Amino acid sequence: MSRHPEILWAQRSSSSSPEKNIVYLTINLPNIVESSLTYTLTSNGISFEACTSTGAEQTKYEFDLELFAEVDPEQSTHNLTSRSLVAILRKKEAELEYWPRLTKEKLKTPFIKTDFNKWVDEDEQDGIAEAADDFGPGGIPGMDDGMGAMGGMGGMGGMGGMGGMGGMGGMGGMDFEKMGDSAGGAGAKAEDVTESDSDEDGPPPLEDAEPAK
Repeated sequence: MSRHPEILWAQRSSSSSPEKNIVYLTINLPNIVESSLTYTLTSNGISFEACTSTGAEQTKYEFDLELFAEVDPEQSTHNLTSRSLVAILRKKEAELEYWPRLTKEKLKTPFIKTDFNKWVDEDEQDGIAEAADDFGPGGIPGMDDGMGAMGGMGGMGGMGGMGGMGGMGGMGGMDFEKMGDSAGGAGAKAEDVTESDSDEDGPPPLEDAEPAK
């Protein structure tokens, strides 16, 4: 007897950008035997059949799904991984409105669930898209701003801005032995602070950090 695999879905919509008018579909099924996989996408629905392998035992999964509205199979893609089959379905009609559900019929289907990792509310799509375009170095959001502030290091002229530290030459008249004694006392206090802070869990909150200059 075959079983239903878990299906996760999310979507985006656009009346002007077809590539943003899509359905994200994940058939959450680890260890699919590739030779047993049959995945057929038509403009109106999906047919899926596959076996999973755990040791010597195989389990069959299958479903036939009629979609809420038409998609474009030629512009849709899918990819098999060790954990799931992931598909991106291109909606045929370019509309701003979301599909109210994945399936044509309004049925209770416990194996179809919202993919909260990909889901975005209809009225928040634009903001999410803009944020995705604002990734800085290493794909970390917001790094451009932080490094931008550190771009002041560029203004430091390759540390040339620390040329003011060339004023360290003016430190020639200082008594370094006295400075060492003072630093020794300060070092003891710093050590005390370090030990007392060692019980803290993790670094201080970002908002406590001094802004870059």
